[in-house]
Parts: sequence; C-alpha cells; structure tokens
Amino acid sequence: MIVAIGNDHAGTQLKTKIIERLKQKGFQVINFGTDLDDSVDYPDFAHPVAQSIQNKEADFAIVVCGSGNGVNMVVNKYSDVRSALCWNTEIAALARQHNNANIIAVPARFVSDDLALAMVDTFLSTEFEGGRHQLRVSKI
Repeated sequence: MIVAIGNDHAGTQLKTKIIERLKQKGFQVINFGTDLDDSVDYPDFAHPVAQSIQNKEADFAIVVCGSGNGVNMVVNKYSDVRSALCWNTEIAALARQHNNANIIAVPARFVSDDLALAMVDTFLSTEFEGGRHQLRVSKI
C-alpha cells in the first residue's frame, strides 16, 4: 500500500516519526512535506498530497500542520478526496468506517506523538463499512 504524506513546518518532527512507523509496517511512503523547521506555506505541501490521491498514485494519505485545519481545507478541495481532521482514535476509525476517508489530517500542536501514531495506525487498519454509509458518501 502506498501512503502519501505532507506537512508544513509545524509537522516536520511528527511527520518523520509517522514515516518511520509506516515503513516499519511495510508501507511505501511518498513524502511531499518539508523536512525543515523553517516557516513554509502549508498549501504548497497539501496540494501534491491531494493530487496523489486524485491521480491514484497513493492509496491513502496523511497531512500534518499545527492545527490540522489548514491542510485539511486544502486537500478537501479535490473531488476524490475525503479528508478527516482527527483528534483521537475513535474519530479516526469512524472517518474510515462511516465516511470512507482517504486522508487523515493531524493537528501536530494539539496531540501527542503517541496519539498521532495511534490515530494513523487506526485510520490505516480500519475498513469502510459500506452499506448505508456508501449511499451517504456517494452524495458528497
């Protein structure tokens, strides 16, 4: 499975930990994020992530910024993207189960590294339930 990841300066350290975890689990990772702590504009890194989902170059994606809001707003501009801003593992699971989300947005400044890693693990291991949820997702 291929996972794209993108981040701004607020998410550089967390992104590095997430990539390490993903590689340990056997995922192929496409890194669109900055690797520096210097201030950057989050849309410059979120657009390529969304395009990788749109173009079917990645199966899932992760976007990280300080609040998670900015990157989430950018990627949700794309028609084939369903990104969920997550703050705990239950929301990450429901985003997959009920919304068939294909991107998780992580607020680096508001969750611990351990919680962020748990959310990503949950998100990527949870299946979409389909059924009544598919009808709703089709209306998006």
